[in-house]
Amino acid sequence: MDLALLERTLADTGEPPFRARQVWEWAARGAGGYDEMTNLPLTLRSRLAESVPFSSLKVEDEATAADGTVKALFRTADGHPVEAVLMRYRDGRRSVCVSSQSGCPLTCTFCATGQMRFGRNLNASEILDQVLHFRRIEPVNHLVFMGMGEPFLNYEAVLAAARRLPGIGITHRRTTISTVGWMPGLTRYVDEVEEPIRLALSIHAADPRLRSELMPVNDRYPLPSVLAECRRYFELRHRKVFVEYVLLAGVNDSPEWAGQLAELLDPKVFKVNLIPYNPTGMYDGSSREAIAAFKRVLDVARIPSTVRLTRGRDIAAACGQLAATR
Repeated sequence: MDLALLERTLADTGEPPFRARQVWEWAARGAGGYDEMTNLPLTLRSRLAESVPFSSLKVEDEATAADGTVKALFRTADGHPVEAVLMRYRDGRRSVCVSSQSGCPLTCTFCATGQMRFGRNLNASEILDQVLHFRRIEPVNHLVFMGMGEPFLNYEAVLAAARRLPGIGITHRRTTISTVGWMPGLTRYVDEVEEPIRLALSIHAADPRLRSELMPVNDRYPLPSVLAECRRYFELRHRKVFVEYVLLAGVNDSPEWAGQLAELLDPKVFKVNLIPYNPTGMYDGSSREAIAAFKRVLDVARIPSTVRLTRGRDIAAACGQLAATR
């Protein structure tokens, strides 16, 4: 819900400040509406139902994949599309991938979001309402800011939302913010954020020329400067940085490219997450054999690495596929 509107409405009606906390606690526990908030006076519940929409987002469509992944398409009050994903794992993890923007202005070539029209930054309530939608389905315990948008282009709202997640059941250590290397926000994050929220960096190529082809942001903020900031983060916070690397067949997936990546990364600072490419029309995904060969090079160099389990590909809910085409 629009938490700022909630607080204004409560203040205008003379309610004590703790009422806002009560409403939030109910919503964070998965309440489906004001009528369930039994420790609020009935007249107040009725007033809130009339004045403060229970969600700042309208659910426009929802799809469930064969593996249990759920993708929701939302629409903001002013008409912008937003997608978010709930991923279910056999070990009990329930991870939500949320968007921080409607669309993305950074136009990474392998990402479907980068090909759609950029709308605007989302506010903290719109980010949280993506999580609360899935919380009303079942408890959730992990979250990644890896949906639509570059989180550090919307720094204030992303951090405000992240700081409320423990109330929903998602600790800071189970929250990850992923960036392509937007330096103004990254520098603020390194300097300011003391909570143990995880940091992930999208690299996708160690070679500057290739990375600029795949990710135009590299021309503005070259990878060496971004990696230096990540090393500073490790020195200050003593937390590893997760490196995301999407494997594109014949583009960045050869053992030679793996060797360049290994030379670039300090194994004490970085851990690599290899991501099988989910087709969005421009590239082909790497074969299992190519992914295994790439990983072997990292293993020999003692660079910690894992291969991400793809979820929701059949409903275009996997990494890089969010595009709100409806």
